[in-house]
Amino acid sequence: MSHKQLIYCWQKWLLPILMPATVQIVVLTLGMLSILGSTAPMSHAQAVFSTRHIQEQQTLSKSTVLNATVYYSPDCNCCGGWIQHLKTQGFKVTDFSTTDIETVKQKYNVPDNLSSCHTAIVNGYVIEGHVPADDIKRLLQEKPNVVGLSVPQMPVGTPGMEMGNRKDPFSVLSFDRKNSVALFNKYPGES
Repeated sequence: MSHKQLIYCWQKWLLPILMPATVQIVVLTLGMLSILGSTAPMSHAQAVFSTRHIQEQQTLSKSTVLNATVYYSPDCNCCGGWIQHLKTQGFKVTDFSTTDIETVKQKYNVPDNLSSCHTAIVNGYVIEGHVPADDIKRLLQEKPNVVGLSVPQMPVGTPGMEMGNRKDPFSVLSFDRKNSVALFNKYPGES
C-alpha cells in the first residue's frame, strides 16, 4: 500500500471510527480527574450529564446543518443585522427580499400577535423576528413539537437591533399549530 493510500484509509475509515471513542475516553478521564482532584464529590448523575451534554453538543454541531431561509421587506434596515448574526453563528443563510412579507407570514402560519419584521425557515421551523441564534440551536437540539419561535415586534438589544449598551427585556416565545404560545427563553433588560 502506498503512503497516499494509507492516509486515505486512515481518513476515510479509521478516523471516523476512532474519534468518537477517543472523545469518550477523554471526557471520562477528565471527569475522573476532576473527581480525584476535587474535595467535592461528583455524583454518577453529574458525570453522566456532563458526558451526555458534551456528546449532544458534538452531535448537534456534526449532524445538523444550520440552513436558514430569510424573508424580509426591502424597507427593513435591521433584518441585515440579524442575518449577519446568524452567519457569524454558523448558519448558511439564503435571503429573499419581498414587498409582500405578510403573505409569507400567512403561508407559515405566524400568529398576528407574534409578528415581527422578518420570517425565516430554519430546518423546518419558523423563526419570526430577532430570535438569538443560541435559542434556534437549542430548538434544533431539543426538537419540540412546535411550529417555531418568535420575538414579537423589534425589541432594542436583540440581534440586529443593537443600540449601544441599551437592551430592552424580551422573551422568545414558541408557538404550535393551534397558536398556543409558551415561553421558550427570557432575557432581562440592561440600561
